[in-house]
Amino acid sequence: MFLKPEEQLVIIQKGVDKIVNEEELLAKLEHSFKEQKPLTIKLGLDPSAPDIHLGHAVVLRKIKQMQDLGHRVVIIIGDFTGRIGDPTGKAKGRIALSDEIVKENAKTYCEQIFKILEKEKTTVRFNSEWLSKLTFEEVIKLAATTSVARILERDDFYKRYNNQVSIGVHEFFYPLMQAYDSVEIFADIELGGTDQTFNILMGRTLQKHLGLEKQIAIFMPLLEGLDGVEKMSKSLGNYIGVNEAPEVMFKKVMEVPDALIIKYFELATDEHPKVIKEVKNRLSKGENPRDIKLELAEIITTLYHGEEAMRRAKHYFETAFQKKQIPDNIPFMLIEIGKESVFDIIPTLIAKDYIKSKSEFMRLIKQNGVSLNGEKIAEDDMDKILMNDDVLQIGKKRFIQFIK
Repeated sequence: MFLKPEEQLVIIQKGVDKIVNEEELLAKLEHSFKEQKPLTIKLGLDPSAPDIHLGHAVVLRKIKQMQDLGHRVVIIIGDFTGRIGDPTGKAKGRIALSDEIVKENAKTYCEQIFKILEKEKTTVRFNSEWLSKLTFEEVIKLAATTSVARILERDDFYKRYNNQVSIGVHEFFYPLMQAYDSVEIFADIELGGTDQTFNILMGRTLQKHLGLEKQIAIFMPLLEGLDGVEKMSKSLGNYIGVNEAPEVMFKKVMEVPDALIIKYFELATDEHPKVIKEVKNRLSKGENPRDIKLELAEIITTLYHGEEAMRRAKHYFETAFQKKQIPDNIPFMLIEIGKESVFDIIPTLIAKDYIKSKSEFMRLIKQNGVSLNGEKIAEDDMDKILMNDDVLQIGKKRFIQFIK
């Protein structure tokens, strides 16, 4: 059922920032192998920002690798803790979410995480199942397991305290409640980004206090975005979304800085460490990074959209961008993606002076003077539905890119 513990450890170690601690992890893997019993892998998700990009997916990809090794995955949606809001990295307290928003975000989260994890092998729990049932006496006992000094060791609380920024007493309970989640499900391993260090280690502390075997804490590094500097973020526009169209995803991966190729292989794919070592060797021997990046784009696009969609996306990229048939920095047009056809946008093309009239547009089509993503449009193609990032070329010099 399971690979040997040492072989599992090699896969688990790939790309991680830190494991607390490695000896305990190997011991757990050895016991699991001997008993042929899967370990319980925990991931807590804060349902305040439901759109997942490759930066968020770093931890999910690692969990998928452990799921493929045969271990049991439990995703905990923090619907109860979401009412407080995790203040991690915040200069001030986060506004609590309503039940309605938490549930809607959780639904969106689940739809996206199952693009990565196997649904039938994943258990999804909501921490309101147990946290909402704690009595006040039990909450006081939980609070008694740590000190204010210990809580203030957390960087964001420390900075707010020293800067005289208000800290609500209820915020101190967030790491304790996340730690209690580990107690409730008897977590063997918990994963998170390096920004979750305090919360995850609190789980180990609480388990030890209650006489349980301590969970292993695995921390994944933050993934830089397409700018190569800042961590991937939708607000910075340097992200690759897991729900983006395959053509968009493929093109964006090709924009990853050469210096980050190996990091993306380690954190955004499920490739074996041996394969990544070979990629490093190829780069060190002078192979063109663009060729290797093309392989990276194929792998990542296939992970989220399948091989057939990846092939279409690759063809689109090679036709529209790699062969330089479409220039950079072309104007864009806002449309309802997936609803409007080439025929539907003719009035807008006229209004924006891309064409003078419908008759001119039809004449150009008959003369093979109109292309969509590098392919000529015939009269029979007028009902073709436009998608995000599609590029229309009219004549030799007029280009329009469609975005939602």
